[in-house]
Formats: sequence, structure tokens, C-alpha cells
Amino acid sequence: MALATTTPQTDADPFAADWVADPFPRLAEIREQTSAMYFKDFDFYMLTRYDDVRRAADDWQTFSSAEGVALTPEINYAIDGSILHLDPPEHTALRDVLGPQLAPRGLRKLNAQIADYADRLVAEQVAAGEFDAVHTISRVFPINVVADLLGLPAEGRNTLQPGADAMFAAFGPWGDYLISHIQEMADYQEYLNSMDDRAKFSPDGWGAAIMDAIDDGAVTQLQGLRLINGYLTAGMDTTVNAIGAMLRLFAERPEVWNALKADPWRAPAVFEETLRWHSPVVGFWRVATRDVEIGDVTVPAGKQVMLNFAAANHDPEKFSNPEEFQIERNPLDHLAFGYGTHGCAGQGLARMEAHTLLKALTEQIDTIELTGPAAASSNPIVRGFESVPVRVTPAA
Repeated sequence: MALATTTPQTDADPFAADWVADPFPRLAEIREQTSAMYFKDFDFYMLTRYDDVRRAADDWQTFSSAEGVALTPEINYAIDGSILHLDPPEHTALRDVLGPQLAPRGLRKLNAQIADYADRLVAEQVAAGEFDAVHTISRVFPINVVADLLGLPAEGRNTLQPGADAMFAAFGPWGDYLISHIQEMADYQEYLNSMDDRAKFSPDGWGAAIMDAIDDGAVTQLQGLRLINGYLTAGMDTTVNAIGAMLRLFAERPEVWNALKADPWRAPAVFEETLRWHSPVVGFWRVATRDVEIGDVTVPAGKQVMLNFAAANHDPEKFSNPEEFQIERNPLDHLAFGYGTHGCAGQGLARMEAHTLLKALTEQIDTIELTGPAAASSNPIVRGFESVPVRVTPAA
């Protein structure tokens, strides 16, 4: 793959359908060859080793988000000023707006509400017997949880998941997947842009808290809208696709499902290993603010650098036999939620959602099996499934 030059480089396309369908063998080749591979046709460097990715994610002074987290200048311009596209201190100020709600004490208040919803949703699917786990659970549960917490109206929520999925694809190049989902992205943006009126939010929701911050002058109107966008979008990538991957895993690997049912306290470890093993978010870009040495490569100032979280989570130097799902692993230091300043602010909520859902599943379902092939998504930035058809039998 690499060419014989002083800077390891390749003309491969990491967004091509065959790469997206099975990225890990190619990422392993890159990891073995160099600490930073230069992709000529896209003009960026990619980091694939765990230590390098984690170190870069923790060094915002050298690897700036404010200079660009997406590959294309058009998307970076569109999201300029959003929580993803800022460095401290501006990033810290925006993140603090919902700090109390996302802190452990704030989240504990939500546990009963989220658990009740999980119980009701799973009961509906158990009564049906056969269902698509993507369309009835993984794309429903976390989306409604976050939308309810923000206090969004029910009308228009059908645009959220398709639109957020397209938005994440937009962080990559203008490829076939994004082009075919432009309308979904437009509908999503139209919906979010309409959320500019306090009256549209429930009075006790997070959206109202953001509106309070606007009124108090802590953030501007545009920053507030982008903050709502950022938290809503972030609530629909890692959690949605990790839940879909877990349900597929349970249907294909009954020994994992049976081990979880026999010991429900395994739920946190199962979720963490799914996050590491499946790695829903492939990665984001940063811009080098100076010439920086990464192992055997010097990345020039001003160059884009992709932090490939999926590759880092499959680094055998960090995780033994990384291609295997190991229920005993419990990899709390995976990078599926990022790391450092831009580590996912909502990861505590994501874990609460997953744990309550797993509790409802294990209590209400005895067996789970596929009724047809699972269909993977071809989104180049977010790894997930379009369909996971299953059949379940109720617990006795």
C-alpha cells in the first residue's frame, strides 16, 4: 500500500465501499507500516495506533478542532462555532451550559424515566415476536431519550436519525453515500433551524436551559442552536449504532447472550466491549498547528490529521486479539467516545441508556435469533446497520 518515499503515503480510498465494509485488515496494514499514513488523493494524514490517537486527542493545542474536524472546507464552514468545531476556552464555555445535566448527579435523576421507557419499548417488541432491531429499537430508543431530554416536540422527529446519519457522512468526502442522502440532511437542518423559539421546547428540558443561557448572554443565539444540534447529533451516532451492533451480536452469538442473561451485572462490560469491538464512529479530523513528529513521520503544520478511533480500538499493542469480542475484557479505556477535551460529553447518558436497555432485554427476552441477514450501512464515517431482523421468545 505505501509508496517508496520519505513520507509513507498511499493512493488508497478509505471511503470506498469495500474499505468501509471491512476496514480493519487495511487499517492493520497501515498500523504495521507507519505511525501516520498520508492519503495523497485526500491530502490528510491518518493515525491508527492507540497511543498516537489518544495522545493527539488529548493535545488540542497541537491538533486543533477549531481549524477543522471535517475533511471538506464546506462542512467546516457550516459547523464553525459549534461545540465540535471549537477549542478551549470557547469550547469549555459551550460545554458548561449543560454541565449540570450531564454530570453524574444530574443523570441519576433520569434513571427511572429512561428505564421505564426501555421496559415499555422492549415489551412492545416482545409482544410482536419478530421485528427489525434497528428500526424498532436502536434507532428509536436513544433518539427519543435525547429528544425528550432536550424537550423537542414529537412532530418532526422522523427527520432526526436519517439527518444525523447524513450529517456524519458529510464529515468525509462528497461521495456517493452523502450525495444520495442530501435531502435527509437538508430536512434535518430545516427542523433544527426551526428550533429557535423557547415556546417549542418543554419548559423543564435541556433546550430550555440552553435558551436560558442565551437570555443570560452566556452564549449567542447561533451558538445555542448549534449546541442543540451538537448534543442531538452526538446522541444519535455512537449509542444508536452500538445498540444495533449489540443486538446483532446477541442473535449471532447465543453464548454471549446467555452469559449476559445468566449474569446481568455483565451489562456494562458487554457495552464497553461492543463500543471497542464495533467502534461506531470511525474518526474525526484535526489540523496540526505546528510541525509535529508522530513516531517515524513529521506532519507539517496546517495539514489535516484523521484520528481513527476504530483503528486505535483494534490496536493489538493495546488490546490482545482485538478482532475478537471478549465478554470478560471490559475495556474502559477504549476510544469509541473520543478522548480529552472533545471526549463525548454525553457518554454517561449513553451508558445509562445502554445499561437500562440491556436490563429490559434480559428480563423480558429468553432467546433471540436472526430471521435474515443483517444489512450493514455504507456510511463512511459511522459504522452501523440498516437492518437486523430478529425473532425473540419471551422470558418465562
